[in-house]
Amino acid sequence: MNLPDTGRTVEELLAEVAALKQHDLPVRGGQVTAYVYDTGRAEVHEAAARAYAEMLEVNCLDPTAFPSVVEMEKQVVGAVADLLGGGHGVFTSGGTESIMLAVKAARDSLPSAGGRPNLVVPVTAHPAFHKAAHYLGLEVRPVAVDPVTYRADPRAVAAAIDGGTVLVVASAPSYPQGVIDPVGEIAAVASAAGVPCHVDACVGGWLLPWLREAGADVPPFDLSVPGVTSLSCDLHKFGYAPKGASVVLFADPAMRRRAYFASAAWPGYTIINATVQSSRSAGPLGGAWATLQALGRDGYVELGKATLEASARLREGIAAIPGLRVLGAPETSLVSFTGPDPFGLADEARRRGWFLQPQLSYAGIPANLHVTVTGVTLTGVEALLKVIAESAEAARRRGPAEVPDGVVELVKGMDLDALDDATFAELAASVGVDLRPGAGQPEMAAVNTILDALPADRREALLIRFLSVLYS
Repeated sequence: MNLPDTGRTVEELLAEVAALKQHDLPVRGGQVTAYVYDTGRAEVHEAAARAYAEMLEVNCLDPTAFPSVVEMEKQVVGAVADLLGGGHGVFTSGGTESIMLAVKAARDSLPSAGGRPNLVVPVTAHPAFHKAAHYLGLEVRPVAVDPVTYRADPRAVAAAIDGGTVLVVASAPSYPQGVIDPVGEIAAVASAAGVPCHVDACVGGWLLPWLREAGADVPPFDLSVPGVTSLSCDLHKFGYAPKGASVVLFADPAMRRRAYFASAAWPGYTIINATVQSSRSAGPLGGAWATLQALGRDGYVELGKATLEASARLREGIAAIPGLRVLGAPETSLVSFTGPDPFGLADEARRRGWFLQPQLSYAGIPANLHVTVTGVTLTGVEALLKVIAESAEAARRRGPAEVPDGVVELVKGMDLDALDDATFAELAASVGVDLRPGAGQPEMAAVNTILDALPADRREALLIRFLSVLYS
């Protein structure tokens, strides 16, 4: 794209935006079972969009210049704290930033006894902890989960803690299978070792309390649990706010202060940041505030009931489809299931207008498909089950994706950094994955089959190259 010589009209721009979005997955209606969260109530999303636009150009950099930011954030964080056991919070751009701040605060609160400080995390913990460790110079100590329930093992956590451990992690729930780790036991283990414990409730923080009110058996998981020192909760997930809305809570205000960053080592304006970002739009904050206000407690209770019912129906329906099985016994509205050819099933569902999220095998957990059940899912759960059943049968008839002999071994031994983007794109096209502009949606079963056969480090290298080509 070249910068136009003269400005274009709003109508022209919006028409082009619509054209650019024509191949995007739909964000409403429930046919995309990952990435987006839909209440099914258009007026709520409209209220959020208008408040977002109203706060769009307000800069969160200096709260003394824009006191509306302070008041809105206090209300939003206060609502989260009221629901999740109290604490002192920061509004962030998402779960990854919330986790980044929790890791920074723990690192700065508890310097390691020597050597490289480490995080103790279950293998099912979100990669945001790996990202935080990578950015902040920490080591990740992964620990096994139960091979049947997929919950973290407190004994394995205890065995992994040493003098360099600065933070122990539990998930409520872990994303891959939607199960809740034994938070009380893990927090007790961490507390006994004198180590902070973070609960990643990015998915469950604004979901589990409403499921509990709807009748679900939800164990204690928040800051009311002894030994839990911080917790992350995304409002752009089951809070149904626009993207860019999360909260990290700290039990101790002193630990929250360690999440902050200040610098006076320059002659410019005062630098004091509560988040990783400096300048940032208050639009997401306005959208989150409006969503909470528009739905209210009654709205979230209704959504919780619908979500709980849809999740139960989905689990029962999948279990009744020949060859498919649900992994674990999820207490939440995240459902993962596997079968003979999950990647082929995902491609078949995509042809039918539905997106099911593929998950690769790891640490003994088989490759599977993931469904995030939201407030709108109940109205379409029977249609979703029909698509899953038809897609499973179509994948069975079609057979697994064909990967040319030797490709996996070639990728394992290849120096990917020696290839430029154009050469890598040609290599991908030679195995049926055409990433060149205008090529359309590739057959992802082939991509995922190759990735699934690789060790984690080679998967990561390959994914980075895919992303680089897409943006070249």
